[in-house]
Amino acid sequence: MTDDSTRTDEHDPGPDPNADTSTEAARRASRERIMADARRMRDDAKRVGRETGRNLGQFDYRRPRGPVKADLEDTHGHYPHDTHPILVPGIAIDEQRRKYSLDTIIFVIAGGLTVAFVIWGISSPSSVASVAQAAYDWATLNVGWLFNLVAIIILVSLLILAFSPYGKIPLGKDGETSEFSTFSWVAMLFAAGIGIGVLFFGPSEPLTYFISPPPLTNDPETTEALHGAMAQTYFHWGFHAWAMYALVGGAIAYAAYRRGRSLLLSSIFQTLFGKRQTEGFAGKLVDIFAIVATLFGTAAALGIAAMQIGTGVSIVSGAGPMTNNMLVVIILVLTLGFIISAVSGVSRGIRYLSSINIVLTVGIVALVLFLGPTLYLLNLLPSAFMEYLGSMFDMMGRSLSWGAETQEFQSLWTVYYWAWWISWSPFVGTFIARISRGRSIRQFILGTIFIPSTLLFVAYGIMGGTSIWMYRSGASGFTDSMEAPEVFFTLIDNLPYVEWLPFVVIIVLAIFFITSADSASVVMGMLTSRGDQEPKKWVVVFWGLVMSGIAVVMLLLGDASALEGLQQLVIVTAVPFALVMLFIIVAWFKELRTDPLALRRQYALNAVDNAVVAGADAYGDDFALQVVPTEPGDGANGGIDSEHGDYTDWYQRTDENGEPVGFDYETGEWADGWTPDDESATTEDSAATEESTAAEADAVSTTDADSGTASASESDPDSATDSEADSGPDRREDHS
Repeated sequence: MTDDSTRTDEHDPGPDPNADTSTEAARRASRERIMADARRMRDDAKRVGRETGRNLGQFDYRRPRGPVKADLEDTHGHYPHDTHPILVPGIAIDEQRRKYSLDTIIFVIAGGLTVAFVIWGISSPSSVASVAQAAYDWATLNVGWLFNLVAIIILVSLLILAFSPYGKIPLGKDGETSEFSTFSWVAMLFAAGIGIGVLFFGPSEPLTYFISPPPLTNDPETTEALHGAMAQTYFHWGFHAWAMYALVGGAIAYAAYRRGRSLLLSSIFQTLFGKRQTEGFAGKLVDIFAIVATLFGTAAALGIAAMQIGTGVSIVSGAGPMTNNMLVVIILVLTLGFIISAVSGVSRGIRYLSSINIVLTVGIVALVLFLGPTLYLLNLLPSAFMEYLGSMFDMMGRSLSWGAETQEFQSLWTVYYWAWWISWSPFVGTFIARISRGRSIRQFILGTIFIPSTLLFVAYGIMGGTSIWMYRSGASGFTDSMEAPEVFFTLIDNLPYVEWLPFVVIIVLAIFFITSADSASVVMGMLTSRGDQEPKKWVVVFWGLVMSGIAVVMLLLGDASALEGLQQLVIVTAVPFALVMLFIIVAWFKELRTDPLALRRQYALNAVDNAVVAGADAYGDDFALQVVPTEPGDGANGGIDSEHGDYTDWYQRTDENGEPVGFDYETGEWADGWTPDDESATTEDSAATEESTAAEADAVSTTDADSGTASASESDPDSATDSEADSGPDRREDHS
């Protein structure tokens, strides 16, 4: 008999070896599939990461690659030319379509007021003198603080702007290379700081501060007074002055070469005032203020040049003391030379002469260095610069609160200089804007402020240090009551082997006068011709004559060797434009906020922040970024209304009559078939255009800054070639 357990064991087949084998195989296959999927996902993630990196690195914002129009309307709304605002590469002034003509309102108001002033000043100089004195007293007492505040705010604001993310924005289209090589650009900035200032104020101003130091500073004619005198001179001619030029120049360059507007001061304010007001009353008022300020600021420089020439002629010829009548004759002769250069087409020759002028001025400074107290000057230059840096904040803080004597010193010197630089800023700003196209805002600001300032510190240190050394050594002719125009020629008289130098100096000053009047008149012609870079010759001559007339009136307000008349009118006429300078800061900063590059940066920050948070939350360390669609409101814009007019209105292209016209950013073609050649073919004065084109190959412009002469040299051929290759159909045809 068999029990149940035995029976059960006998009938149980036990584990099937074949079934075990198939299960293990299935498990192994499943694991392999999982591992293969993991490897494939890992490889896909790496591939996506590599492709994403390559795409981000190669994406060309100058050639928008957006969806077609229908898709754009469905997903993004309506944009001008079907282009999202962050993809706009910028617009250059020479790509726009506009008609230039004389702005009769600006011309009549600015021209009428200044001509009336000249007539009044020549017919009744005593009454003009009394009014100018009263206005000067009121301005220096009541708004002297404004000039100090403007100088400080401009310097601080530009340094903040340079080191901010906005500093990467180019003064031109995306990818546009600099029009001039760095060396050429630096040379032109250097040229902008060389001229009458070095020969007139360079020797005389430090000597004045050494003999009569600013109140509450140092004892006269001491070692401390020596270094304090150099620091005070550097303060007036250094960083603050060039910051004013950089503000106006940078804002003009940005408006013209990135936003496609005219080279006008009023163009800066379109975002602040609106297009209607910018082209209307508010814009015209800004341009009128700019013309008046430029007229009186440049006229002061012409008057100083005439004073220096008169002193030189008196010394060389032995004609005796200089008189106002002599100065008037000198101004009339030099004005005749300016008219000849303006109407006879010899501007290219004048530009070459101005380049020679720069070389001669640098040569004069070098002669003083090597024929004068060389070792003394080499020791003084670094010490004076460090004294300037160490006492800068102290000098910035002086005002009426320091007492009546300090207020008087500020009125005669610091406030006068700040007013003068403000007056020169439209003129000099336009010049440096025209030579800085393609550079970033950071390069432009830091280069414009620090390069010319440093070079001027060397030139003024040599000239001022030599005059002080000669005075302390008891050199012949040096006294404590010398007039400013006499100091330089007395300095030359004490150098060996340079008996011929006064004749060269007179020629340098005469060329300065002519080129300064020529260049400033062209800028004012632009301001009265809606930004036309080739204003009519009669307009240029008109402003040159008015400028010379104002210089005569300024000199008639004082004696032949004094600066009172020049200082009074410069300060009074600069007050309105000082307020304009503050508005320029606000307008430029506001516009930079809506720049395509600034928007791209904001989009990038939003997109990366959102992606990193979402990726880490879902995948830990193992995730990559990829561009995919999102729901409206969840994308990279971070709440930015990309369809707002602040972002889109500015790049809507229009025809000559202001009517919207289609434009293809991919090809650079206009919907109606217009090309830049069409505009040049219909230019009224084709001869002037040809002359301008020829002149462009030789020189961009000639201007005078800091009472100095600047000549724009030839553009770098390699730079121009690269620019054309990069820009394709967008290559420049600017004949400025």
